[in-house]
Amino acid sequence: MSTKVLVAFATRYSSTQEVAEAVAASLQESGGAVDLQLLREVRTLAGYSAPVMGAPLFMLRWHKDALGFLSRHREGLMERSVAVFALGPVHEPYDEQKRKDSRAQLDRELARFIWFKPIAIEMFGGKYDPALLRFPISTLAGKGPASDLGNRKAIRGWASDLSRKLEPSEPRLSESG
Repeated sequence: MSTKVLVAFATRYSSTQEVAEAVAASLQESGGAVDLQLLREVRTLAGYSAPVMGAPLFMLRWHKDALGFLSRHREGLMERSVAVFALGPVHEPYDEQKRKDSRAQLDRELARFIWFKPIAIEMFGGKYDPALLRFPISTLAGKGPASDLGNRKAIRGWASDLSRKLEPSEPRLSESG
């Protein structure tokens, strides 16, 4: 991979950061130059040919930093191949319907940005650790057991496939040359 990629993420309790780090590592293994940064700290997309952005869904909404990033960087995102991942379901056992519902929530959030056309969108499971929750979420969430639905193999596979999609296309030769 010869593009310079920005993997930018938002997180509440670090599981999205772990996924972003795995995506960045996989892209680097493919030979690309990769920077990892919090979405809220990204000031410019200059120098990056392909941003990958990730954030959790939380209480039926995509993280506010992801939505703010889309608003702040509209022009730059329209000029680049962009990939998106989100973390959704967190409770065991894995439930395919919950994953589909989370994906539908993400699609609704992204539909607010009609100009935004990512080349790849993926939904991963997240982590849940009630010991990390802060008030008032800790009160609302209940006392379920800790869980981790982050499928590391699926994350690495998605990032590996993504590295091929982010490759710049070959310049077209004119018919005379």
